[in-house]
Amino acid sequence: MADKNVRYLTPVAVDTKKEKYCRFKKHRIKYVDYKDPEFLKQFLNEQGKILPRRLTGTSLKYQRKVAKAVKRARHLAILPYVTDLMK
Repeated sequence: MADKNVRYLTPVAVDTKKEKYCRFKKHRIKYVDYKDPEFLKQFLNEQGKILPRRLTGTSLKYQRKVAKAVKRARHLAILPYVTDLMK
């Protein structure tokens, strides 16, 4: 007597992951400029921390360059070290 046609009130969630890509490889960017704070803010969260590779999709080679550029910009006071709401 089991009913084979089971209906759900809400549709079953299907995980569709967005494919991550390295924007540097896609746009063929070779140099990460530390003097461009608007570009570097894409790799920072609201508190000013550098986002990890697993969130941004950046390759290891360019993640290191981004980290170095952010640290240089912080040292020259182009970017803040810590902030409440950056974005």
